[in-house]
Amino acid sequence: MFVDEVRILVRGGNGGNGMVAFQREKYLPRGGPSGGDGGNGGSVFLFADPQRTTLADFRHKRRFKAGDGEHGQSDNCHGKSADDVVIPVPCGTLVYADDKLIADLSQPGARLLVARGGRGGLGNQHYATASRQAPKFAQRGEPGEEAALRLELKLLADAGIVGAPNAGKSTLLSAVSSARPKIADYPFTTLEPQLGVVQIDVDVHFVLVDLPGLVAGASQGTGLGDKFLRHVERTNVLVHLIDGGVEPADALQQMQTIEQELALWSAALLRKPRLLAVSKQDLPAAHAVLAAVRETAAQPVFGISAATGQGVKALMSAAYEAIVAARPLQVDATAADPSRLSIEVDSAAGKVTLRPKPAEPASAVSVAKEGKGYRVSSPKLELLAKMTDLQSPDGREYFKRVLLRSGAWRKLKKLGARTGDKVRVGPAELLL
Repeated sequence: MFVDEVRILVRGGNGGNGMVAFQREKYLPRGGPSGGDGGNGGSVFLFADPQRTTLADFRHKRRFKAGDGEHGQSDNCHGKSADDVVIPVPCGTLVYADDKLIADLSQPGARLLVARGGRGGLGNQHYATASRQAPKFAQRGEPGEEAALRLELKLLADAGIVGAPNAGKSTLLSAVSSARPKIADYPFTTLEPQLGVVQIDVDVHFVLVDLPGLVAGASQGTGLGDKFLRHVERTNVLVHLIDGGVEPADALQQMQTIEQELALWSAALLRKPRLLAVSKQDLPAAHAVLAAVRETAAQPVFGISAATGQGVKALMSAAYEAIVAARPLQVDATAADPSRLSIEVDSAAGKVTLRPKPAEPASAVSVAKEGKGYRVSSPKLELLAKMTDLQSPDGREYFKRVLLRSGAWRKLKKLGARTGDKVRVGPAELLL
């Protein structure tokens, strides 16, 4: 089954908790804190795999979660970090988050970080100071990121065959490549795009895609057009195949309809180089269709017969020449939104990794009255509240000192907060 659009949920692993431990050995009466750090949680990546051509693997599994980092141990032993989860997707997959395009995985081997794992919490050894030599609290692991993504596939092909139903598109593809699409004498035998490799010469080839037939209203949802028209957006060249087995007037009407539907779907499609070809030249009536099309078209028109091979080689050679001429005009869209992504290239390994740029740290701290208590809003403080053990007296004192240094304490006092009042920071709650 051909699947070109899915929704998945990805989640990075949580970081492991730091350890509260103290060194106790016979000859070290004052060994001090020795709690190790937690391991980092695993991250989730999307990987552009050139061996895949569909998103069908996501029909049965749509939730992906990386492992959590191990907790820290005593004797300064750090927890093990979890492995990353790499999800293979076809080349040409568009990644959307919150209905915004964040990346276009068109380059084979590109990796996109979609859910970062949480970092491990610090052990109590990191909180030892001259005045606090035996800290009895450690940092919890950072929660992993979670994201709901929409994946949309646009096939990567050099040329695409468009035309009316039963115009002979599948027959042409089977004649010039090893692809074996379904062929029958009724419309809409092609229900999904079919890819084939056309060999022009030794080491000279291109990828050709056969799309389901287009009818009037296809760009608005009639037939199968709106489901698969997105795949011709990737192509460099379009081969417009006109049915030579109908009346000349009907053929001209079909040609006009296809041009209109392409324009309604995307004006960019009409700017692509297009080759016109009339099929079924082994039929006597097809010569009249070829003559009618040549009279109205402002460009050369190929007459072909996939059954006998007439004109097919010339058409494919012309398609390849148009592809070569059009390739330098293509824009590299590896990162669809460069403002949100950073690109890391490992030339030695031949690997390209896309990473979301970290958000600018929000230094402002806002304080507001909330019921009988107060609410402190700050991304940095809210994350710290999740990672601090507020059940521990030492942990609460440490967090209060952070509030004091951040300026939140001063703002609370201005609002009338007093000792014993409730303060909420994210999901955490503590007393002043």
